[in-house]
Amino acid sequence: MEAFRQTYQRLCREGGLEPQQSVVVQLQEGGAHGSTLNLSGQGLSSDTCLVLGRALHNDTGVTELLLTDCMLTEEGAKLLLTGLFQNTTVKVLDLKGNNLRAEGAKVLGKLLTHNQSLNRLVLEWNALGVWDEGFSLFCEGLASNAGLQQLDLRNNQISHQGASELALALKFNNTMEVLDLRWNNIGLLGGRSLLEALQRNQRLVQLELAGNNIPSDALRALEQKAAHNLDKQTTLRENRSRSLVLCKEFNRLKEEKGWQFLRQMETIDRQKEEMERSSRSTSIQIGQLQEALNDRKSTINSLTAKLQMREAALALCEQKNHQLGELLTQLKANEEDLKEQLNKERMKEQEDTALLEKKLLREIQNLTETNLHLRSKVVEMEHKSKFQHEQIFELKQELTNRMSESKLRLAQAEDRLEMEKQRSKKVLEDMDVMRQQEVENVNRRLDEGERVLQERIFRLEGQRIQLEQDLSKAKALCITERTQAEEELGRVQAQLRLEEQQRVSALMEKLQAARSSLQEVQLQCSQQKQMTSDLQAKNSQQRAEMDGLQRRMEDLQQELSGKDQQRVAEVTRVRLELQEQEGRLQAERTAQGGLRERVSALERELKLLISNHREALFDKESQMSSMMEKLRLKEAEIQRMREDEEHRASCLQTAILTYCQRPPSYPRDPLSYPRDPPSYPRDLIYRSEPDPQTRSRDQIQGPDPQT
Repeated sequence: MEAFRQTYQRLCREGGLEPQQSVVVQLQEGGAHGSTLNLSGQGLSSDTCLVLGRALHNDTGVTELLLTDCMLTEEGAKLLLTGLFQNTTVKVLDLKGNNLRAEGAKVLGKLLTHNQSLNRLVLEWNALGVWDEGFSLFCEGLASNAGLQQLDLRNNQISHQGASELALALKFNNTMEVLDLRWNNIGLLGGRSLLEALQRNQRLVQLELAGNNIPSDALRALEQKAAHNLDKQTTLRENRSRSLVLCKEFNRLKEEKGWQFLRQMETIDRQKEEMERSSRSTSIQIGQLQEALNDRKSTINSLTAKLQMREAALALCEQKNHQLGELLTQLKANEEDLKEQLNKERMKEQEDTALLEKKLLREIQNLTETNLHLRSKVVEMEHKSKFQHEQIFELKQELTNRMSESKLRLAQAEDRLEMEKQRSKKVLEDMDVMRQQEVENVNRRLDEGERVLQERIFRLEGQRIQLEQDLSKAKALCITERTQAEEELGRVQAQLRLEEQQRVSALMEKLQAARSSLQEVQLQCSQQKQMTSDLQAKNSQQRAEMDGLQRRMEDLQQELSGKDQQRVAEVTRVRLELQEQEGRLQAERTAQGGLRERVSALERELKLLISNHREALFDKESQMSSMMEKLRLKEAEIQRMREDEEHRASCLQTAILTYCQRPPSYPRDPLSYPRDPPSYPRDLIYRSEPDPQTRSRDQIQGPDPQT
């Protein structure tokens, strides 16, 4: 507030005015506490109001302005309030007891039009409602205001016309919450107009109307409407708080779903990598199977070539059979001896061929096992080389990290040196020496780290080169072994061919020499046919194995395509599930909003029904009490009438009996009757005079129709 006092004095000096001493003293002695400017009870002149208005125009420290009983003139109020048109910090304005009239009402209307930051306005003990034109301008400003929440208009001589103008303003104002109109002259018409305004204004929660000559039913309706607005505002605040909580929960769920989606995508990526690895492994397996298939094809080709050779030999044998048919008669003598010898030799040859075949099969199996072992070694070497590559990459990263750390340390050291240089110039040389030493140390450390890392890289490079050499050696060894195995296989095949040729030549020599019989030739032909059938069976078996391998390759390709389709379907399914969950959450949110609106409407209807039901119950209870009272009176009257009838009947009976028992010697002349009156019952005499209670009841209810 010291700044405000200085501003006030400066503006007074600039305008050539003398500062009002009471205002200055009030500011110096603490008339303004914190952000509150309290000038209550100070008689402010027009010049002082002008300076205060200029000071408040751009002030940002005053939030409450108290001007109670300051005896402001119309001109002074206009100048002071004009300075508040562009002010955005004053929240409370108190103008109690300043006798503001038409001009003051107009300026207040303009203030409410231009200033949208004012929250509370106190105008008690003024005369704003005396002139209708000024008060209508004030109401227009109130209608266009969007920031005022509390308005105090007590004792302002507001009539029913002013109340109608105020009600019209309240229809367009959506921020007013508290309105005090006590001790005015609003009357019944003004109360009705305010009630109509409250039918549209749902924001006003407190309306004070004591001392305005408004009937009690209108006051009760206004209070009920204000209470209804208060309930609405409380429900709106609760709904807003709940909506904020729901929004936070929705955002939290959305974040969780996003994290879940990211995790799902990571798992999908991992599955994709695994599938790629499996596809690579399957491709390797397919290549191996293709190589095996090529080997089988080569063996089948060799077997087909052998089969063709055997068929050619068979054809030659058949030709020779035709030629030897002529010599069959000559060779019958030596048939038995040669048959025995040939059988023995044939058995030996079969045993020798079986042994050779077993030996060759064992050698082939050993070669295949060594080939598989070498392939496993090659795979292990490749894994080792990959691991070495990864270590080299990690070491390079570590080297870059060390370099960056060293650079950061060097930068930090330079920053420290610069700070030390600014602190003192005397120690500059020492600090330079220290910096140089530290730089040298850092450089030395960097050189040592680089040297160590380079040595480690060199070692790893050497290991990698050695591993590559080992791998190349293993590959060369595998190739040499394979070539050796192929050469050995070729030698064995050549040896078998030579042996077969020798055997054929021996057989031919034996056939030519021994002139074996036709049955033996036929037996050999049958054996040759059997061998051809065996070879054909083996060929079909090899073809079946080839078909099985091709089917397996196709199955593997189908599995790969199926896995890709499953991965794509899983991704689409996850996306669809997330979209469905978001849609369900949005639908639940809208449904909750609709349910809240429906619940609020049902609560309002329930309150109305309860109030109507209570009023109806009260009316019914009052009617029942009145009917019960009437019923009780009727029952008492009926009982009394029954007693009267009984008395009358007994009296008539006694009279008839006395009349019947009277002697007939009585003269007919009335003068001759006895002068004593007849003894009537006392009840009849008592009933001759009406009861005052029954007379009053008869006068109220009328004569009884039965009587």
